[in-house]
Amino acid sequence: MRSRLKAQLQGNISLLLFLGILLAVNIVAAYFPVVIDLTEDNRYTLTPATRSLLEEVDGPVYVEVLLGGNFPAGFKRLQRATREMLDDFRGETGFLEYTFTDPNTGTKEQINALRESFAKQGMNPTNLRIKENGETTEKLIFPYAVISYGGRSVPVNLLEAEMPGLPPEVILNNSISLLEYKLSSALLRLVRTEKPNIVFIRGHGELIPEQTSDLRRDIRPYYSFSYLTLDSVFRIHPEVDLIIVAKPRGAFSEPDKFKIDQYIMKGGKAIFLLDPLNVSLDSMRLNRDFMPLEYVLNLDDLLYKYGARIEKNLVLDLECSRIPLAVGRVGNNDQFDLFSWYYHPAVQSDLDHPLVKNLNRVNFDFPASIDTIQTKTDIKKTILLTSSNYSRLQYPPVQIGFDILRYEPDPAKFNKGPQSLAVLLEGRFPSNYENRVPQFFLDSLESRGESFRALSEPTGIIVVSDGDVVRNPYNPETNEAKALGTISMSVACMPTRILLSI
Repeated sequence: MRSRLKAQLQGNISLLLFLGILLAVNIVAAYFPVVIDLTEDNRYTLTPATRSLLEEVDGPVYVEVLLGGNFPAGFKRLQRATREMLDDFRGETGFLEYTFTDPNTGTKEQINALRESFAKQGMNPTNLRIKENGETTEKLIFPYAVISYGGRSVPVNLLEAEMPGLPPEVILNNSISLLEYKLSSALLRLVRTEKPNIVFIRGHGELIPEQTSDLRRDIRPYYSFSYLTLDSVFRIHPEVDLIIVAKPRGAFSEPDKFKIDQYIMKGGKAIFLLDPLNVSLDSMRLNRDFMPLEYVLNLDDLLYKYGARIEKNLVLDLECSRIPLAVGRVGNNDQFDLFSWYYHPAVQSDLDHPLVKNLNRVNFDFPASIDTIQTKTDIKKTILLTSSNYSRLQYPPVQIGFDILRYEPDPAKFNKGPQSLAVLLEGRFPSNYENRVPQFFLDSLESRGESFRALSEPTGIIVVSDGDVVRNPYNPETNEAKALGTISMSVACMPTRILLSI
């Protein structure tokens, strides 16, 4: 009897102790919330770049989220995800506070005044259809957050735009995956008053400004940008933070390459967006069977020295975007249908890297494969984007035509596995001109009080095997430039750019 009472007493004490610990844990969690990310891709873990940005915050940050009130299940997910993301932000800095408000509450005059104020800030409502008890009602919502810091405010659109063929659930999923990027990008505009300098290299047939207008519009709030023709200067100024070489079609001279090399040796960063072969849908429009020729850029040795080599080939992928082709006529109007175009891989990364984490699919135009090369110094090589497992390679000479669309693809031919399309190189790079610097270059450096550098400061280089990845549709006849992601049809019904989340 005594042993039974003793066992019951010990059981009760253990239960009370467990309940006490559970209560204490809940109290601590209420004041110090901790989120453990168990997802394979660390989807709910802030990137180091976001943490670093939040460490720079030295004053109050106030976030007003205009998603207060009741919503259907889908928008409740966006509402909840936004709250959780802001909680993660607040866990990194004690300066951030947020609130959720419903802009549809108040008198009619107050609501109209709010909407006028939102319109002046570029915040346009979304018409949300709600089905309840068999009835459908419409409600104007404002899926925005307004971030205020240092006396300035920036609105953030939390909802991705609708795209043809994408169901609302996918759009919401994309919106949730981009929350960290959108919120941190807006905060970056407020925290950093000095903008880094980006220079687009010119003089070798690169993309013209109108073809990168959408990119420049997107980066204008964060960066200052300009254009530089290399043969007009002695060097690339050290105050330039990044150079972009976007789809050159002409050869680089040795002096131009030397200027790029020594800029990188001093710690400058570079992005190379290169096409090894001259092929596009517009060129195929003019020739039924097109045979692409090689671009002679004279950059192979430079990239090889830094640790990358763009192969002279084409990567085809069963996971691709689609192009519109004329399939007939009704009266005077052409009829179109969409066809999977294997030369336009729709690439999605599952890499947990700040540059591509939670990135939607990116459409490539006739990309090539990239190999990484062993270098003299220890260079970290990160494959940022690859084609899918269902890839195929074509090497010139090869004829390319639309006849490939007449037949179902043979999966047995798409067996080359993932092919690298974008590579990040980081470290201290050896100079391409080590032990072979022409005397003329040395004399030029000496005249400016500079010396040749054979080893770089720690820096980074990105190599992408598609020069069109940043090109937006542009019509020189009408001087009209459209946004990236717009399907633009030429006379032969070929898109000049498709950048869709598929």
